Amino acid sequence: MNFTVYPAVDISEGRCVRLLQGRFGTETVYSDDPVEVALGLAKAGARWLHIVDLEGAKTGVGANRELVLEVVRNASCPVQAGGGLRSMDDVVEVLAAGASRAVLGTVALEDPTELARACNRFGERIAVSLDARGDELTSHGWTVGSGMPLPDAVRVFAEAGVSMFIYTDVSRDGTMSGPDLAGVTRLAQKTSLPVIASGGVGTLDELRRVAQLQAIGVQGAIVGRALYEGKFTVIEAVRAADEVASGRYDPRIAPDGR
Repeated sequence: MNFTVYPAVDISEGRCVRLLQGRFGTETVYSDDPVEVALGLAKAGARWLHIVDLEGAKTGVGANRELVLEVVRNASCPVQAGGGLRSMDDVVEVLAAGASRAVLGTVALEDPTELARACNRFGERIAVSLDARGDELTSHGWTVGSGMPLPDAVRVFAEAGVSMFIYTDVSRDGTMSGPDLAGVTRLAQKTSLPVIASGGVGTLDELRRVAQLQAIGVQGAIVGRALYEGKFTVIEAVRAADEVASGRYDPRIAPDGR
């Protein structure tokens, strides 16, 4: 089983940004050219990219869709794309452009029939994002509480045929305060589907701790702000995850978190 590091490229108003705890209005802008950033991450050694249209996630209107499509058409590695994918047409558009995986969120919570259609048609290429504040899932770009508890959502979405879950503890997203290891562990223990962890990773040591959950089904981690702020590089992250996945990592002799 491989463990994959997914550099995150979040797009708002045409720029590469990171939000703090999923709150709009807290954007830190890292570049006016998100396509250049994404392609640079791929060139730097990323094996996958995670790209999100933030306005699309919030409103359902793909305001940054063309930028997302430009990345998936030109990236030298596979891309999973999300944000504003509310219909089969949206899913078809990003997958036809070259995305390897479509990430659904709001539509999964609000339109289970459309989710099931997407899963029936595309199977392994459909993932669902579980964006949690506490035990409640959020939708519309983390702005609306869905009222659906996480365990219920896991069961419903698995029955619909999704291929994997992306779990985000929204309160940690963009904070570099450490990942929610307990939360992602509980999720992985509730499902046989692969899980990708997102939110809070700020050091290579924290990334390694997520990678150590590989044995229970955690197959990847999404990393954003730590890369943009130079806490570590893409290739350092990939190597750290590979060390754990291959069994070469010994925490008793780990160097200073790097």
